[in-house]
Amino acid sequence: MKDVEAYDILVFGGGKAGKTLAMDQAAAGKRVATVEAGMIGGACINVACIPTKALVRSAQTAALARRAEEFGQVRTAPVAIDMGRVAARTAAVVAGMVDINRRAFEASGMELVLGWGRFVAPRVIEVATGAGPRRLTGERIYLDLGTRAAIPPIPGLRDAAPLTHVEALTLDVLPARLLVIGGGYVGMELAQAFRHLGSEVVVIERGPQLAAREDSDVAAAIQARFAEDGIELALGARVAAVAGASGAGVAVRLDDGRSFAGTHLLVAAGRQPMTGGIGLELAGVELDARGFIRVDERLQTSAPGIWAMGEVAGSPMFTHVSLDDYRVAKSGIAGGARTTAGRMVPSCVFIEPEFARVGLSETEARQTGVKYRLAKIPMDVVPRARTLGERQGFMKALIAADDDRILGFAMLGAQAGEVMAVVQVAMLGGLPFTALRDGILAHPTLAEGLNMLFAKVSPAKGLPVSEPFSSGAGVDAA
Repeated sequence: MKDVEAYDILVFGGGKAGKTLAMDQAAAGKRVATVEAGMIGGACINVACIPTKALVRSAQTAALARRAEEFGQVRTAPVAIDMGRVAARTAAVVAGMVDINRRAFEASGMELVLGWGRFVAPRVIEVATGAGPRRLTGERIYLDLGTRAAIPPIPGLRDAAPLTHVEALTLDVLPARLLVIGGGYVGMELAQAFRHLGSEVVVIERGPQLAAREDSDVAAAIQARFAEDGIELALGARVAAVAGASGAGVAVRLDDGRSFAGTHLLVAAGRQPMTGGIGLELAGVELDARGFIRVDERLQTSAPGIWAMGEVAGSPMFTHVSLDDYRVAKSGIAGGARTTAGRMVPSCVFIEPEFARVGLSETEARQTGVKYRLAKIPMDVVPRARTLGERQGFMKALIAADDDRILGFAMLGAQAGEVMAVVQVAMLGGLPFTALRDGILAHPTLAEGLNMLFAKVSPAKGLPVSEPFSSGAGVDAA
């Protein structure tokens, strides 16, 4: 066998967990290499979180400009979108982040090996680099391979060369009419962004609502906002066939006979793991029925000395969870006891208004038989929402039925992710809901709405579990 280069730590895939672990261990003096096919810094900064939010920001600015007169005698010329400049701004944001990551890699002492890798023996990865193949091994090997957009097996879909989020983020021409298959987080963010930029948009979702995993009141409010934005929704819609080509004219036919025509087609119908064709079977790494790597709560795979992190290991598909996988992996190296069990995972969807949630939803509480008290207020009663002109949405919280624990929080409203973080910290600290009810929160801020929300929690005894208690707190709390 060709000479094999040995490292203390070998990371296969440069996503958030992998690159962070590699830099950390290299800085600690270990010999570390990271094998990456080409996306320096990982998918998040190249083709996912960062460019998506850059595009969303451009779209939000366009939408706000169209509302300028709502804020006084502010008159603007009709809003015109230059998609070339939008794409250039998104690319510049990505380039800046890539540069920061490249410099951090160099500073850590970690070796970045660029090229496509695959296992050729149980603990040996061969990398096709520009200078020729290299074979690498490590005392400890970590897989952080990520996922890619799934293309469902729908007749004509693959032949239509649809956009995924990757191609959508580099468009320098605004689609006249964009058809979006999928109403999850990615589909919602991109659908609304392109609508705000000026495209006609149709969202086709096979389930009965957008945001399938969220409560029905959340989905209803998002759907109402999308309708207000002029986005056409086809819910409970199963795609039977696709004809044409994205960018040149495409048609989507549903199994109920309806059809939609557009200039472009975007598929946002889930993710699939990057585990095929890289020799994992040679490494003894087992996969589950969906192709994700099987791991235990310490991220150990079925193969001794090999761990997996991030989405490919079945972790929730968020960069912040991947970062926590790094913490679990680092703990394992140091002989610590940290695991993935019982993690509190927040989520945020960057639509307008923003949606964020942490802990149990009402749907999950009912499914698991958890009894709770519910508090809910419209954003319209929060003074800061009014000053911002962002009055849509609501906050709601689930409180344990028999004590004052906060079980879950959800918000649809401006800066929802930032407000959610306040509640999450309280939950992490084991604080009772009364800490947020009675704490002195600055006025006027959106977080101040938490005073008002938690003042609505019913007493633990004497009222039905789900019946909110009226405390009198209202919009004139200012």
